[in-house]
Amino acid sequence: MADPFHIVCPHCDAVNRVAGERLADQPVCGKCSKALFTGAPLDVSSARFEKHVGRSDIPVLVDFWAAWCGPCKMMAPAYQQAAARLEPQVRLLKVDTEASQDLAARFGIRSIPTLALFQGGREIARQAGAMDAGNITAWVQARTRAA
Repeated sequence: MADPFHIVCPHCDAVNRVAGERLADQPVCGKCSKALFTGAPLDVSSARFEKHVGRSDIPVLVDFWAAWCGPCKMMAPAYQQAAARLEPQVRLLKVDTEASQDLAARFGIRSIPTLALFQGGREIARQAGAMDAGNITAWVQARTRAA
C-alpha cells in the first residue's frame, strides 16, 4: 500500500489524507464532501496559494497570468484542458498577478503567462510564454518524472 498523500480541497481548503492508490478513485473531502479533483484549474489568492503549494504532496502547477494579457487569454483553454489531463497527479492553480502582486514579486514574475511547477513547497521548474495543452502536459510530466 502506498503512503497517503496530503491533498488540499479545492472548495474548502481542508487538508485530506488520500492513499496513493485511491487518487484516481474520485476521492471526496472529509470536511465538505465535495470532489478533491475537479479537472479544472483553481483560481487562488495569496493565502490559498500558500496552503495549496505548501501542504499538497502532489506537484502543483501555477499559471501566473493577468486579465489584460492577450497570450494569457489565448492559453486559458489549453490550461483548462491540461488540468483535465494532469489531475489527480498534479494540481493546477491560476494566480492573477494583478490581484496577487505580492506573489508575482516574490517569485520574480517578469513576463506572463509564466508556468511554475512546485513540489514539496518549492519551485522545481519554470516556463514563460503561452503553450498548448499537449505541450503543457508534456512539460509537466517530464519535470515531475525527473523530480
